[in-house]
Amino acid sequence: MTTPDQGARDIGHARYTYRLRVSSTARTGLGAEWARCRWVWNECVAMSRKVHALNRDAAEKTTCGPAQLDMMLTEARAAMGWLREGSSVPQQQTVRDFGKSRAKALKDVKTRLPMRQRAGMPRMKRKRATLPTLNYTRRGFRLKDGRLHLAGGIVLTVVWSRELPTAPSSVRVYQDAAGHWYASFVVAVPAQPLPETGAVLGVDWGVKETATTTSDAHDLPHPQHGKTAAQRLARYQRMMARRKPVNGQAPSRGYRQAKKQTAKLHKKVARQRQDTARKWAKRVVRDHDAIAVEDFRPKFLAKTTMARKAADAAIGATKRALIEMGRKHGRDIRLVHPAHTTMDCASCGARTKHALPLSERTYTCTACGASSPRDKNSARVMLVRAGLDPAGAEGVGPPGPLVREAA
Repeated sequence: MTTPDQGARDIGHARYTYRLRVSSTARTGLGAEWARCRWVWNECVAMSRKVHALNRDAAEKTTCGPAQLDMMLTEARAAMGWLREGSSVPQQQTVRDFGKSRAKALKDVKTRLPMRQRAGMPRMKRKRATLPTLNYTRRGFRLKDGRLHLAGGIVLTVVWSRELPTAPSSVRVYQDAAGHWYASFVVAVPAQPLPETGAVLGVDWGVKETATTTSDAHDLPHPQHGKTAAQRLARYQRMMARRKPVNGQAPSRGYRQAKKQTAKLHKKVARQRQDTARKWAKRVVRDHDAIAVEDFRPKFLAKTTMARKAADAAIGATKRALIEMGRKHGRDIRLVHPAHTTMDCASCGARTKHALPLSERTYTCTACGASSPRDKNSARVMLVRAGLDPAGAEGVGPPGPLVREAA
């Protein structure tokens, strides 16, 4: 599916996701495989907790590493015929996923990250509260006659909305909250260089406008997809609240329908945000050779009065789309640390003596007297710090970690 020359120009890996049409037989097989993988995950959690409890009291510390988890799976498959009936590939991948999740949690504890930023330890997956997710490596699946054949005799029909660029190395089969099944293939993405334009751009993120740039034609206004769907979403949530079952009682048909409609609406809004971000990113990357992007982390906005509007703006998703699009087309994407970008002057580099309130939308430099819209000045500061603006600070960026290339 790929030539040697194409493989030499691969710039990384990406996921290509397709809708699946699942028959009743295939749905039964996927449910059985997920039941086995969920059991393996819960056994890994129980074993990890047991080892942790023993380490608290024992003088000699024991470990629960990948070798011990693999041995546990081998012994369980030898002892349980029900587990042997399923393919070993998704079960082994479940063990790998558990190991990665546990290692990340332990790393966050050792680095003493704040509690709100730490990854939690893996928990048990309950039958009715966890959506099915199955991971297969290359030896666990194959594509034949346009259909996806999984280990264990499960055959799925794929809705091919676009062609795969290269042969996939792995696939994730999962079900979303609306009940739809998807296949997400990991493929090597070949580079698609665009012709040079000689133009540069600075990007500043915000809430009133999602992206303010040094070019008026490339500003991204707030799309407000979530605000548009808020009234319908509130209606479905009220329906769920009225029909919420008591603990231990099976949910009614009306509750399940309202929950499904809520999931569909959330999915639609997420796709609208993704589509807006990708189209804007493609336009920006096509028209500019180098882009200085504010390395903004919108997580802290979740505890402010702007949380709803910031979440609707989807700044993080838009930034990721711009970085991925720039990498795909061979553009120079430089991430700029956001510290003091609203307080520095893009013309002379002077910094204001006091923090500017959000109500003050015009930046006026007290040193050189330059005046411009606040967000436009910040976007110009991105160019200066990234060393892309020859008119500012002699065309060089500051030393240290303030500027870095997007990997």
